[in-house]
Amino acid sequence: MNVLKLGLPKGSLEKATIELFEKGGWLIKPAARNYFPKIDDSELDCSICRPQEMSRYIESGMLDAGITGKDWTLENDSDAIIVADLVYSKVSNKPTRWVIAVAGDSEIKSIEDLQGKKVATELVNVTTRFFKERNIEVDIEFSWGATEAKVVAGLADAVVEVTETESTIRAHGLRIIHELMQSNTQLIANKTAWQDPWKRKKIENISLLLQGALRADRIVGLKMNVQNEDLDRVVQILPSLNAPTIANLYQSDWFSVETVVSEDVVRDLIPRLIEKGAEGIIEYPLNKVI
Repeated sequence: MNVLKLGLPKGSLEKATIELFEKGGWLIKPAARNYFPKIDDSELDCSICRPQEMSRYIESGMLDAGITGKDWTLENDSDAIIVADLVYSKVSNKPTRWVIAVAGDSEIKSIEDLQGKKVATELVNVTTRFFKERNIEVDIEFSWGATEAKVVAGLADAVVEVTETESTIRAHGLRIIHELMQSNTQLIANKTAWQDPWKRKKIENISLLLQGALRADRIVGLKMNVQNEDLDRVVQILPSLNAPTIANLYQSDWFSVETVVSEDVVRDLIPRLIEKGAEGIIEYPLNKVI
């Protein structure tokens, strides 16, 4: 039987990734004391790996495909197929940012002011290339973690750190002087695996369903009954991905109207729909929008 070796990210992305796969149609059960979770798909063999290492395992063929950050694929300079961008994280469905930050009271105002200074980061290779391309000589030091504290403790003049909300950076009294890059989660594949027709199809199916699950985030379905005389007024105020679905109710001058809308507009939309004559309004969640 054909089996695809799939890598899932350990750490901050793990829970969000398992939830995304569940919306996509797979139930993953993490094991308490090992890195090989169970999944309800006999064609998938899952391993939990650090995102920082994932692209290297995929490039080498130890894994056929996996989910990791764009930043770590660039950091490792890995030669892999970028199958799809999957923009989600532990906090939001927005890209993360790698930023250069200094102490709030630092005299450093721009990246040029870092000439000859010490910069701490976990993203050493990307940071090195960034400053080299701009002919700015800096002393780049690898940080094992708690990178923001290096500036506070006087161990570095600046840090290159990833952030979603900037809350940790602000909590340490740091000031952002430049955005190095934006990053997001990606589904990537081994080049040899991508040439295998069965594996490629399996990877593409995973990509299709995960992207559909992400599109469905904060989107809901609305279904309602509307009399013929009120139909135009109701349809005119309906936002929709496409035109709403409208069907006659059996032996009646009433219609069933169904549409897909952003969750954000529902609280204002439903009272307006009632005013226009809609009845029996049902709101329901969506797992996927393909």
